[in-house]
Amino acid sequence: QVQLVESGGGSVQAEGPLRLSCTASGYTDSIHCMGWFRQAPGKKREGVARIREVDSITYGAKYADSVRGRFAISRDNATNTVFLQMNSMKPEDTGMYYCAARDDGSLCDLTPEFDYWDYWGQGTQVTVSS
Repeated sequence: QVQLVESGGGSVQAEGPLRLSCTASGYTDSIHCMGWFRQAPGKKREGVARIREVDSITYGAKYADSVRGRFAISRDNATNTVFLQMNSMKPEDTGMYYCAARDDGSLCDLTPEFDYWDYWGQGTQVTVSS
């Protein structure tokens, strides 16, 4: 019903910026919660940021402690796109970044559990060098 496609990944030096995009297609009216997750080699998937929107009202974003103050998540309903602006990047930010979406807007936690989210993108690689 819904497809998510990430883009914008690549290589960047430490302290540099990078912006990721996630475009949703299909029955996008059902989506009320979207988030970004990442997985580094040898580590479990972790939540990065999520944004909740119900009835065209965007509620506060939530961030992982490790990225708070450096990353910013935003959503453009006109294009069904969620962005992740990453600033002051660190080598520890390296990993595969995934976009996910959930239909139920009453629950919108930053949980990396696969089944918590209804839709997942294919991922985009982000590499930060020092």
